[in-house]
Amino acid sequence: MTYLLALDQGTSSSRSIVFDPSGHTMAMAQKELTQIYPQPGWVEHDAVEIWRIQLATAREALNKAGITADQVRAVGITNQRETTVVWNRKTGQPIHHAIVWQDRRAEPTCAELRARGLADTIREKTGLLVDAYFSGTKLKWILDHVPDARAQAAHGELAFGTIDSWLIWQLTEGREHVTDVSNASRTMLLNVHTNQWDEELLAALDIPASLMPRVQASASVFGEVAPHLLGNTIPIGGVAGDQQSALFGQACFKAGMVKNTYGTGCFMLMHTGHKFQTSHNGLITTSAAQPTATTEFALEGSVFVGGAVVQWLRDGLHAIQGSGEVQSLAQSVPDSGGVIVVPAFTGLGAPYWKPDARGSITGLTRGTTIAHIARAALESIAFQSAALLQAMSRDAVSAGDAQVSELRVDGGACVNDLLMQFQADLLGIPVVRPAITETTALGAAYLAGLTTGVYLNTDELTHLWKAERRFLPTLPSERAQDLMERWEHAVRQTVL
Repeated sequence: MTYLLALDQGTSSSRSIVFDPSGHTMAMAQKELTQIYPQPGWVEHDAVEIWRIQLATAREALNKAGITADQVRAVGITNQRETTVVWNRKTGQPIHHAIVWQDRRAEPTCAELRARGLADTIREKTGLLVDAYFSGTKLKWILDHVPDARAQAAHGELAFGTIDSWLIWQLTEGREHVTDVSNASRTMLLNVHTNQWDEELLAALDIPASLMPRVQASASVFGEVAPHLLGNTIPIGGVAGDQQSALFGQACFKAGMVKNTYGTGCFMLMHTGHKFQTSHNGLITTSAAQPTATTEFALEGSVFVGGAVVQWLRDGLHAIQGSGEVQSLAQSVPDSGGVIVVPAFTGLGAPYWKPDARGSITGLTRGTTIAHIARAALESIAFQSAALLQAMSRDAVSAGDAQVSELRVDGGACVNDLLMQFQADLLGIPVVRPAITETTALGAAYLAGLTTGVYLNTDELTHLWKAERRFLPTLPSERAQDLMERWEHAVRQTVL
């Protein structure tokens, strides 16, 4: 039997999953990751801890599956995107904590880029809005603030990477400094039309080209795992940023297909085929996972705080002991009682792009209970996602494409039936949960399998995808529209 090992390095945890060729999970290992908050708006990870935990989960998953490394055809990697690591090429040690995608410290650099009139150029070349979310300005911050970093960079002593590059460097013991096109497209430094690092953008941020990893198709050989790490040499055959990987794992290979991942944040992608489509509704254009050298694109909307609002209920308000309790608490009341939670803890992402927004709770009355707040917090995930799909639908119609007919869902919070039903009610279209919900890791495994001949083509992967449940809308459209208007009113109140 041939197996595929997916390394899924996320924002809150690292996981490793062993899949069989039909996409079924044979074993999984997962460990939480330390979150570091040096000051408000700053979020960091220890890159060395990320590597140590990822390796430990890979070994544990193989052990749980009862297989050895020589039974693994290939390794696929998927990762939290935009999170930025800079390390010394000789020592392999990071020169600073990894700056996480949620981090807002680079906003002054973004304001400077906008003031210099570079926003349109950046959008035309990269598909991205100028925002501290993306890696390029994080990289500049590290070079500007870590002592001697610029001098080391000028001498070619440093390497930059998103988490995929960092893991590949470690897995290959420094032999490969490489990334895939989907991760590279999140740096604000890649020309997505050519899949090359852009000299003008590197110069605009004063970033030496010697820092940058090699860019490859998502399904290609990225190197080989050193034999002593897992017990045998294994090719690394697939790499994709987590959201593009989930789009691939959901078998959304054709223009117009949409998925939403409910993780720490929420990330909705609509495949647009080979067409680079600019959004007029606050979305960004990004490279999809590319199984070949042919460019493929997607429209994307990112919600900064999705499932993380449940962690806030647990750790901030102490409303629940564990995340699994939120559904029963929310269901203990028939609705939110008019309460709306806008979890703009680190600003608002698409389609609003309001970095200065802060979280709010509105509609409180003397009768409001913690259950109403919990329900409103859960509903905020669906409200934010509905705003994204509405923006995507407007873009699709303006481009002459058909309206979105269904939403495929994955990620940890998609197991919450209350949330999925409310999502379908707000959207007025079916919400479809797949039989295999680990689609982020599955996408990386599929890419690795394509590279190494486990699968012939994406048609084969389309036939493997199966639905587990379809949530059909039950709410009258007028009521759904009224709820969305209340949500938008609450959003307008969050900007200081």
